[in-house]
Amino acid sequence: GAMSVDSITDLSDNASKLLEALQLSHPHELDPRRNLGTKKTLSLNPITWQVPRIVDRCCTHIETHGLQTVGIFRVGSSKKRVQQLREEFDQGLDVFLDEHQSVHDVAALLKEFLRDMPDSLIPRELYGAFLSTATMDGRAQLDALQLLLFLLPPCHSDTLHRLLSFLAEVARHAERSWDPNGREIPGNKMTVSNLATVFGPNILQKEKPGEKDAGALNFEDSAAIILVLQRLIEHHQTLFMVSPEMQCDVLRRLFQTDPDVIDYLLRRK
Repeated sequence: GAMSVDSITDLSDNASKLLEALQLSHPHELDPRRNLGTKKTLSLNPITWQVPRIVDRCCTHIETHGLQTVGIFRVGSSKKRVQQLREEFDQGLDVFLDEHQSVHDVAALLKEFLRDMPDSLIPRELYGAFLSTATMDGRAQLDALQLLLFLLPPCHSDTLHRLLSFLAEVARHAERSWDPNGREIPGNKMTVSNLATVFGPNILQKEKPGEKDAGALNFEDSAAIILVLQRLIEHHQTLFMVSPEMQCDVLRRLFQTDPDVIDYLLRRK
């Protein structure tokens, strides 16, 4: 898949520069005490949590500075500033997002990255299977979604989990609230339904960006995409949870068939 570490290292020279932003964060690169005055190229680290740096830093920035921003992901941004941020990530630079960056610019960059991935976050070969869960009800729907999530490549799965956790946090701040002193805290008005409407077409894509008919969805598919993403956001904590019994069963089978994989999984854990 486009986000597989193995394939990133084998990219041809004429591949999209955007893919260089798929570099993954090494723990020492997340240290807030690092020297912010220099911009250096960072490296791939396939053994740690496999989330593209651009996704994690955009989510963290909005969680820190934008949860009370009304209309986040719907209000316009500066195309020039978004392009500049994109180019810096594309070059593999250690881009530091702080309070000086516009929340709307960072939000636009995150949407743009997900939209323009050569292979969508939920791989296209699973597009029909995910959409078919929209006609299911209750426990059957959640069971089917969980099994489908287990089919995602590790990098896709880790990134989707990070994104869904972030969207759930944004939705928790949709309504206005009050602080301990009785002062009103405005809500961002981005409910789970609104977020699913904005992000659904970027995560579940039937065609590659730029291909004929890309983005031309019929009403049934559009409604199904929104419904599926709503369920993923609402139940992301349990959907990504694997029981200890299943883990032990999988490890026992792998030990018999692919013992070399056990070492990789334990290191990654």
